[in-house]
Amino acid sequence: MMYESQPPDVWRSSRDLISVRIDKEEPSSRSSGGSKQTSKTGTVQYLQGEEGYGEWLQEALGRYHSHSHDGSRACRCSSVVVQRVEAPVNVVWSLVRRFDEPQIYKHFVRNCFMRGDLKVGCLREIRVVSGLPAATSTERLEILDEERHILSFSIVGGDHRLSHYRSVTTLHERLVNGKPGTIVIESYVVDVPHGNTKEDTCLFIDTIVKCNLQSLAHISQHLSSHRH
Repeated sequence: MMYESQPPDVWRSSRDLISVRIDKEEPSSRSSGGSKQTSKTGTVQYLQGEEGYGEWLQEALGRYHSHSHDGSRACRCSSVVVQRVEAPVNVVWSLVRRFDEPQIYKHFVRNCFMRGDLKVGCLREIRVVSGLPAATSTERLEILDEERHILSFSIVGGDHRLSHYRSVTTLHERLVNGKPGTIVIESYVVDVPHGNTKEDTCLFIDTIVKCNLQSLAHISQHLSSHRH
């Protein structure tokens, strides 16, 4: 198993958070060598009380969260987590964009050391808290789009079992409970470690991502309330 103890209890009911498992992979974009394929999303769940949300979400997922990967690595898994935040997008983005300080809202991160300035291609060395089956993670910033509010990074080294991991996070301005808010979508694709199943792998990573996004929502909402 990827973890020895039970993961943190973040599975409590929340009307502001859903997960979408990507369990269907269809070849849709191929390179000249025929080795590239794109992960497609499976069934999208609707948020209670949000008419038309699923249709809008499908469009956003197709535009920003279809992960191309090497078709020679068959044992891959992907997933998407969606979080509603009752805070303006500029407030949420001020936290998400801090590739150099992920511990602002990612509580599993103990500290972060940057290699180079904050720009695409820079590296960060993450040290995680005790209790997780990892010690360090070296991560490269792939996308930092200030206008469209997109951040993407890949894991390129470290003491862990997540090989060829790539994450994309996008922020979208939407009304949340009748007020200006933000929809945060985070997706990832990763190799399934030897000895694990796709279900095991997604369960573990989804737990971490959900915990991070719930923390992001809480901190963003706190910052927003104190700016008014």
